[in-house]
Amino acid sequence: MKDFIELFFLCFVPVFVAVDAVGILPMYMQLTEGYAPDARRRLLISSMATATGVAFLFTFTGPELLRLLGISVNDFSVAGGLILFVLALLDLMSEGKIRRSPGKLHAGAVPLGVPIIVGPAVLATLMLLVKQYGYTMTSIALLCNLVFAAIVFSLATPLTKFLGDAGSRIVSKIATLFLAAIGVMMVRKGITGMLGG
Repeated sequence: MKDFIELFFLCFVPVFVAVDAVGILPMYMQLTEGYAPDARRRLLISSMATATGVAFLFTFTGPELLRLLGISVNDFSVAGGLILFVLALLDLMSEGKIRRSPGKLHAGAVPLGVPIIVGPAVLATLMLLVKQYGYTMTSIALLCNLVFAAIVFSLATPLTKFLGDAGSRIVSKIATLFLAAIGVMMVRKGITGMLGG
């Protein structure tokens, strides 16, 4: 049981900081501004269904795609780590989530589901976790994070009032800092694996 909990958190935390549900809460509010409660609920369901479908599809097909392309785990670890680090660095140096800026403010599946909730950082993180901890633990951690994100968005109005714009930004920046650290860790493990191999 102790090993399960430890493995769960090793999978849960990287996905948690990659999704950054609290950090993208202001953008969700922007996307749903002026929506009636029923319309907002439909948008949330559409976006979460899209995010869940894309994330699980990539979780189960991504590793096989790597194998077909002849890309090793260490190769992907370095590349994924660099991507996470660069995305995190851009977020830290910008006012908002520039990688997630929506092009159309009326769509739930796109851009809210993908790439706002499930973007490149989440997909890269999932690929690494599958290789390290397997499909089952990664899927459980992913599902828990998506449920958490859905709860956060469903409580968007009271949470935004409680945190305020500044509070949401602070939480987002802290999560992004952890994402940068995870990116560095991925690069380090990838290089270590290459040298060891």
